[in-house]
Amino acid sequence: MSNTTSDLHSRLLRLSEPIAEILRRTQYTPQESSKVSTKDILLSLLPTTSSSPPRLLDQEQSLATIKSLALACALLSSSRSSTHELLSWIPESLSVAGGSAFSEISRDYFSDNNAEKRLVIELLPVVLPELKDGIEGSSMGKDSDAEDVTAALARKPVGYAILASHQLKWFVTQVDKPNLANVCNLVVPCALTALDHWSPDVKRQGMISFVHLAKNVSSGDLGSYGDVVLDACCQNIASDDEIWIHVVELSVLLVTKLHPNNPRSSWYEKIMNEMLGHLERQPRNKERCIAWLTFVEPLLNSLGLFLLAHFRRIFPLFFQWMHSDDAETVLLVLERVETVVKLTWIRNSPVVPRLVEELVSLYKESSMRKERDEIRTLILRILKLLRECKRLQFESAWRQYQEDPNLGMVEEYIR
Repeated sequence: MSNTTSDLHSRLLRLSEPIAEILRRTQYTPQESSKVSTKDILLSLLPTTSSSPPRLLDQEQSLATIKSLALACALLSSSRSSTHELLSWIPESLSVAGGSAFSEISRDYFSDNNAEKRLVIELLPVVLPELKDGIEGSSMGKDSDAEDVTAALARKPVGYAILASHQLKWFVTQVDKPNLANVCNLVVPCALTALDHWSPDVKRQGMISFVHLAKNVSSGDLGSYGDVVLDACCQNIASDDEIWIHVVELSVLLVTKLHPNNPRSSWYEKIMNEMLGHLERQPRNKERCIAWLTFVEPLLNSLGLFLLAHFRRIFPLFFQWMHSDDAETVLLVLERVETVVKLTWIRNSPVVPRLVEELVSLYKESSMRKERDEIRTLILRILKLLRECKRLQFESAWRQYQEDPNLGMVEEYIR
């Protein structure tokens, strides 16, 4: 890439022209409550003919010149996966134009197949501090009740933080292993700022960023940030339902990565207790239940026999969910019950008679379900496991069902 101002600036102008043209044509009326105009922000990020940077550019100055257009492209690309009112108005043609512009400037800057990824990595030290400030601008202090009126008035509208958090997620998710490990010290403070924000919309983008980070770095790469991030997860477990799925996925992913083969870690107990408490408050909340059952398997596997300490809270939830009208919930809970039985063999627990009773009841209930075969296959496997690991208790609990003509197949299978 040429290092003259005129060359770089003219290229940026050329690349931004299609974006500016579509942007000006697109109808957009910001909601009065938001106090933020995404369209105005996007236009302000595009290069203009009036700017006049120095004649010669070093690498740092080049990146600073590219930064604004890159931030605009990040917002436009983020609109594809967002339903938020600040981004949902952006048409597909504008998102495509943003992606194309970033691809072209990347190829100008790095002439190889990984040009886009390399440019993102180069830009992270430039954009992340700015995004962190944008998120912090509307956040509250830890002691928000004691915050004075002056500080409250000085906060920016939350829309700025929402847009900055979407840009954060876009930049972070463009990089994967092994490169992401090299920028952990830049990404984590910014993503933590999003996690600590009061807005669920900002928190969600921070959590998605952290999930991507955790999947692409090692526990050693996270270093001293590990416990800080886990603490932030615990603080967010009792959260709005709209971000619960991300809280569960992130918490399970992090604790099992940072403390593998160490179920005695206090973080396992803290996270499990917080999650169970949140589930117990609304046990019939379908979305909350499915999210937990979907992502909790690695946590169960890591806890192993230590799950016994949680039986008195887990199984009442399992017994409720088994009889849900929703087939997805029923299948998920049966899979998790099978996992728990395999891991613990239900040692020293009085749960066996009740479990047999509930499984038999569900077996009969399932006769009219479309997913009958899938449900019954799981029930048969669990009953056979119970017979193998708790023979005397199982036989005692099963005796009352031996002569039931509707359970002939079960009797045959478990023997």
